[in-house]
Amino acid sequence: MPANPHRLAILATALLFGLAVSTGPSFAAGDPEPRGQQPPPPPPATDKQDPGKASQKKKPEKKSEQEFIDGYRAARALALDGKYEAAIAAFRALGHDDSAEVANYIGYANRKLGNYEAARIWYEKALAADPNHVRTWQYYGMWHVEQGNLLKAQDFLEKIRSICGGTACREYADLKAAIEGHISY
Repeated sequence: MPANPHRLAILATALLFGLAVSTGPSFAAGDPEPRGQQPPPPPPATDKQDPGKASQKKKPEKKSEQEFIDGYRAARALALDGKYEAAIAAFRALGHDDSAEVANYIGYANRKLGNYEAARIWYEKALAADPNHVRTWQYYGMWHVEQGNLLKAQDFLEKIRSICGGTACREYADLKAAIEGHISY
């Protein structure tokens, strides 16, 4: 199946931009990769197409693992550079909306744009994909801080403590500082 030219153009732009931008460590948006793992790889391709079903609408093809990782890094670079709408488009072009890491960053970009309802929906998608995705608990906790829901943010802080096995992880420290009014991102 030929690739959608619009999606390829968005992804190519994001990739080229990501290569051109030096992104060093960023306090606001976490590590460039999920801790201890690469972004989730796409499922293996199968050749079980029934030729009689050729007229049915096909889902967009998922990227190869390396294409996904490269696209993920480029989309993340856009988000870190404050190009939130472009980041959302680049993350969506990956075809992995069901990935906790992708859904979390789409939520993050929407939150930074002030699209709080969209951000909430994407954070919920991320947690549905991985209930222990610590960075989503952190960013969703920041969403609650921004909404003035400090008690709910405190609940999320406790969830992070539970996932991390204590208070030493960065996500815990960052959300705690936000709740206390020491940082904002």
